[in-house]
Amino acid sequence: MELGERAIESSSAFADAERERVIQRAQAKLALKGDEFCQDCGEQIPAARRAALPSATRCMPCQTSRERHTR
Repeated sequence: MELGERAIESSSAFADAERERVIQRAQAKLALKGDEFCQDCGEQIPAARRAALPSATRCMPCQTSRERHTR
């Protein structure tokens, strides 16, 4: 095997491993149990939001506000 082929193979293996780590982190985040009520305003987090993001701890308005202030 030539040096160039080994470099490509090594690079591909690294990219595959990194992709797997990213997927595992995303799956771990989704496995976290969220809350039924928003931790900021106390209103119930809609079922659709909790279904889409089971780890949600804030309603959409509060999460949006938080993201705007942290930028």
